[in-house]
Amino acid sequence: MKVYKNSWFGRFARKQNISALALLDAVYRAEQGQIDADLGGGVIKQRISRLGESKSKGYRSILLFCKNERAFFVYGFAKNVLANIREDEEEQFKKMAKYVLALTDIQLSELIDSGQFEEVVKDD
Repeated sequence: MKVYKNSWFGRFARKQNISALALLDAVYRAEQGQIDADLGGGVIKQRISRLGESKSKGYRSILLFCKNERAFFVYGFAKNVLANIREDEEEQFKKMAKYVLALTDIQLSELIDSGQFEEVVKDD
């Protein structure tokens, strides 16, 4: 399973001090079937805990997710700042998932090279 974050989410994670380990844990839970919300079309919402706190008081992340293949963190928000994404945003994420989850390895490498995505690794 390869895990990626887009450049927007990368900035969000750095600003909020969200570790790579926390992101990998969210994907691991999804792989185990512990999905917080399946929005359909390859889009899921997963909780990410704040440092030293529980997941319920932490962050929400939007992932483009294909089990046993790839996961892409594309959006995140603190629960105390935003209750949920809007319906129109959910539709946009579903359109994005259709495109992103169908990327070939070559296309994905080009997007990584251009800085639009980066792989999440434990050493982040």
